[in-house]
Amino acid sequence: MRVDIWSDVVCPWCYVGKARFESALSTFDHRDEVEVVYHAFELDPSYPRDKHETSIAMLTSKYGMTEADALAADGRVAGLAAAEGLGFEAYRPVGNTFDTHRVLALGLAKGVQPELLSAVNQAYFAEAKMIFDRDVISGIAAGAGLDAALVGDVLDGDAYADEVRKDEAQARDLGLTGVPFYVFDMALGASGAQPAQTFTSALNQAWDRRG
Repeated sequence: MRVDIWSDVVCPWCYVGKARFESALSTFDHRDEVEVVYHAFELDPSYPRDKHETSIAMLTSKYGMTEADALAADGRVAGLAAAEGLGFEAYRPVGNTFDTHRVLALGLAKGVQPELLSAVNQAYFAEAKMIFDRDVISGIAAGAGLDAALVGDVLDGDAYADEVRKDEAQARDLGLTGVPFYVFDMALGASGAQPAQTFTSALNQAWDRRG
């Protein structure tokens, strides 16, 4: 059975949802027969590649919030992350995520995508690292089992750009306007950072559909 998940690396709900899904999967009787594939989705594909600001600054400018309100909103997600045992820094950097998704596509091709995404999430959300920086993402990828020089070659060219665009085109075809979004065996869908019990139910339903 296969589970396809659309997410963005700067999406805190994707971060929480990933932990909840993995919790459900860890107790699923057929977990060793489940393939999980993560697909690219950019929350803001128009974000300038040369612009960097903190997540709090982005919230204040984009939604007209005060800094206190932005911190409170972010803090609510931080509480959910903490409940899953996840680290969460408020003043995370914000940047264009297209190249990071290309590196994740490389990770999929090399068989280390789950480990790579976990490492990216840890670096970004728990440590507020600049994952949009070439050296930073190369180091993270190397720690997850990829060759840093290969990652550099990908970032210096346009490799895996088509894969990212294909993911995003498929998201549009599915009518996705937000993430995370989960598709279980191309039969059942679930959106948002659902409770682990909901993911358990979806896994069981999808498995039962297989007969």
